[in-house]
This record gives sequence, structure tokens and C-alpha cells, in this order.
Amino acid sequence: MMRHLLAVIAFGLVLAFGAAACEKGPMQRTGEKVDRATGQDKLIGTGPLEQAGRNVDRAVKDLKKVD
Repeated sequence: MMRHLLAVIAFGLVLAFGAAACEKGPMQRTGEKVDRATGQDKLIGTGPLEQAGRNVDRAVKDLKKVD
């Protein structure tokens, strides 16, 4: 019984961390919407504006860490 409980807790933690890692920043979400509107969105992977948005989000995150 204890093993099952620990397995369920471990599975829940894996899902929680996975969901947090998939979070998109505001610029990446905007880029994704623009890619869809212009027809440049890809079925697998990301479109060019979504990638640019991701890069902007990462740069902002890095600048916030420096302060």
C-alpha cells in the first residue's frame, strides 16, 4: 500500500514539473498567434515568430537574473 502511495506521489511530481517546463512566455505566445494568422505555423516545431518570441523571453529572463 505504501509503495502505491509513493508511486502516485512521484507521478504527480513528474507531471507538475513537466507542466511547469512547458510554460510559454508572453512574447512566445504572441509569436505563435501571429504565425498562425500568417500561415507560417508548423505542425511539428515552432514557427519563425514563435522562435523569436522565445528568444526575447529568454533574454528578458536572463536580464532579470542579473539584477
